[in-house]
Amino acid sequence: MLGSGIIKGLAVTAKNFVGSYHDPARMVTEQYPEERPKLPEAYRNFPFLVTENATDPMGTLRCVACQICEKECPPQCIYIEKSKDKKPDATGKPQLYPAVFAIDTSVCMSCQICVEVCPFDAIKMDQVFEVAATNRFTGLLLNREQLAKPNSYFHQIHPTDANEVDTRLAAERKAAERKAAEERQKRDDAERREAQAAETRRTEDIRRMQQQAAASSGPADAPVRSAPSGGQSDAGYRARVASAIRTNTTFQIPADLEGNPRAVFAVQLRPDCSVASVRLRRSSGYAAWDQAAERGIQRTDPFPRPADGPCSSEVEISRGPRDQR
Repeated sequence: MLGSGIIKGLAVTAKNFVGSYHDPARMVTEQYPEERPKLPEAYRNFPFLVTENATDPMGTLRCVACQICEKECPPQCIYIEKSKDKKPDATGKPQLYPAVFAIDTSVCMSCQICVEVCPFDAIKMDQVFEVAATNRFTGLLLNREQLAKPNSYFHQIHPTDANEVDTRLAAERKAAERKAAEERQKRDDAERREAQAAETRRTEDIRRMQQQAAASSGPADAPVRSAPSGGQSDAGYRARVASAIRTNTTFQIPADLEGNPRAVFAVQLRPDCSVASVRLRRSSGYAAWDQAAERGIQRTDPFPRPADGPCSSEVEISRGPRDQR
């Protein structure tokens, strides 16, 4: 029939026209801005910075100012300045942070390369498309305060990606905590072993000094022995020499010194009783006392002259730190 095609076309048009008033499937026009469109999860516009805490966005930025995104950005619309100090990142490790982070959205082409190259999941693509501004320069240049948005916002616009990132970061934090605990345990074990070794060495030193003190300790009234010559064996003369050396010896006894470890010296004397040489024959086991005792002998120069004969050419002197008390 002539004109049947036109009639069928007009019928379809009329059906769609009437249905657009009552059939929701045919209501394709949204009453924007009263009705907002539901954007798909993969929709992206300009980047934003992810923060861990909404109450402290600047203190919990994931960004560590590595500047990879700045270098990889094709239109070079990202500008970053590193901080001078460090703050703990999401895993607790001290990191640098961006003192300045700005994006010129009038140049940005929403390519998402900055998101792909970021190793810290610190920058993501936003879904805000109402970005018109009256000033082309300052109105479209966003600083870090304007770019920072909490992780909860990231979950709202990109839930799948946000869950995957949070799972990975949680695993990394747990691994970092486990590694830190292991290192802390190793450090504590090393310190404990070192303390035990030090205590063992201290016990051995004390035992050795006690043995040396027991082996070298002689009668209290005989700190001086001389080769047989003249009247050097006189007890009064030995007392005079011991008293002179004790007067010239200065030593502060440590609180942890046990016993009276003795140092034995061989002293060479000239005929006029002046000291020719002093040689340590047997150590007390305590170096500080050995040195103090040797200085005391050297200061007793010349030695007292015996009343009944010349000085012996060699004198053996045994000194303990408690002899002068």
